[in-house]
Amino acid sequence: MEMPAINLKAIILVHWLLTVWGCMAWMPTSFAWGNFSVLAVGVWAIAHRDSVDAVLMLLIGMCLTILTDIIHFGVYYPMSRALTNSSDTFRFSAGMAILSLLLKPVSCFFVYQMYRERGGDYNLNFGFPSVSRNRDTYTSIDQQDQAGGPPPSFNPAQDASTQPARSY
Repeated sequence: MEMPAINLKAIILVHWLLTVWGCMAWMPTSFAWGNFSVLAVGVWAIAHRDSVDAVLMLLIGMCLTILTDIIHFGVYYPMSRALTNSSDTFRFSAGMAILSLLLKPVSCFFVYQMYRERGGDYNLNFGFPSVSRNRDTYTSIDQQDQAGGPPPSFNPAQDASTQPARSY
């Protein structure tokens, strides 16, 4: 079964709208800065259709904002609820921020699919050296070429006996 192609513009638009609504009543400015900066990277990924780096940075940024959003909810939700006495604006804003958080893993999956479509590796490579098990150029030392004659001698005495004597 093939996954449906989701447009990157739709993902960015939905998360932008949910972030704007989530920031209406109770989220701190760090929530807005984190989410809007990742969405700016998403606009970069839209503008450069062939850029693998832009989509990879968007994917990493969305994964990081999942973590920071959870931290924001844990730190600021109980304090804000006590201050606002559960107003309708607070509940709407909190609901939209939570909905944005719930949609981010799905969005990350689709962004990863776009990363692969643009030519990214199946495994994320951050430039660290790695050991590969590619043995295409491997030659065994047990199987030497027999048609080439005897192996060269490393004994200088044998080499001197086959060469003419030098006169000084």
